[in-house]
Amino acid sequence: MVRGGRGRGMPGRGGMGRPPFNRPRVMMLRPPFDLILAEPAFPRCKPAPDDTALTQALLKRHAELCPTPGEQAAVLSLVTKLQTVLDNLVVAPGDFAACQLEEVRQVGSYKKGTMMAGKNVADIVVIMKTLPTKEAVEGLSNKVNEEVNKLMRAEGLGNVSSACHERGFTVTAASSAVRVLVTTLHHNLRKLEPEVHLEYKVISSHLAAIRHSRWFEENAHHSSIKVLIRLLRDMCARHSGLEPLTPWMIDLLAHHCIMNNPARQVLPINVAFRRALSLLAGGLFLPGCAGLPDPCEAAHARAHTALDLPAQDHAAATAQTLLRVVARGGHRYVLGLQAFEGGKDISTEITVWDGVVVSPLAPAYHETPEPMDTDDKEEDGAQDGVAA
Repeated sequence: MVRGGRGRGMPGRGGMGRPPFNRPRVMMLRPPFDLILAEPAFPRCKPAPDDTALTQALLKRHAELCPTPGEQAAVLSLVTKLQTVLDNLVVAPGDFAACQLEEVRQVGSYKKGTMMAGKNVADIVVIMKTLPTKEAVEGLSNKVNEEVNKLMRAEGLGNVSSACHERGFTVTAASSAVRVLVTTLHHNLRKLEPEVHLEYKVISSHLAAIRHSRWFEENAHHSSIKVLIRLLRDMCARHSGLEPLTPWMIDLLAHHCIMNNPARQVLPINVAFRRALSLLAGGLFLPGCAGLPDPCEAAHARAHTALDLPAQDHAAATAQTLLRVVARGGHRYVLGLQAFEGGKDISTEITVWDGVVVSPLAPAYHETPEPMDTDDKEEDGAQDGVAA
């Protein structure tokens, strides 16, 4: 029978009289090629190359990114005082009536142990029993500022200052700061009003930060994961194409690259770093890719869906450029250990490595404007043709 002819099953029309458009379309998410997971199917033909230079560069850069003992002590001192004041307001608020506090949790890079040098900022989430009005946040800020200053004067230290913002308020000392992020109980979320309370997205993100910290403490406590997180955050901060990646995406990527392998063993830092760049370059955060499942959200949620389409495209293109530079021995420039001549950004400029030209990729995603309604124009054109 001729393919597509009028046979018994009517294959040209969907078979058995069913139109093909009635069949549901299933979205198939595919993972990128991962050499670590596919290694049993692709055994090596020769020994792995010596990667000592990359390993030493990674460890050297990580040592530069780690905060000094003085920075850690300054943040710890301020966090301890703030935690004491807020815990007292939870247990015994006394005459403080601006709001009622339910719980206080440390979150963010300080809690996870991934704080960067020069960024002496810690995060604390305050869960309110009452609704988080802007007046309540300001009242809590003033009360915390007053109580912390009492503790500072008792130790003979300088005063702190407090400033409110859209997420809560920040307490700043001489060499450290703590962001107090305000949220509320889950059953209060539907009662929020944009004109009176903090934004719904902000409140929800603070609740998510608590879940992220809890998951990290249980699953990503290995030191190699924290080393890779610092390196990836530093690389993302220096290259504009990777800048949209959120800290949570970087945390999940680092955990995946270190721990997810057939042997279930911790991978060396040089292998994990190459793997992270390879996965990003292979489209891990592109549309249609399985990506990384978000363990703190509902089923089938993917972490990279928070990025818009241009950001996903730019991140993949930047990772491909950086991966080619690393393959040609330019890892010191990618890690920031050495600046490129002329101050060029190697992810956006054409560079040459041992006679090999590495040029940035052009964007693959282009926003197309919505088509305009041309019915009237066609009718006008037809009338003009008849008249002519």
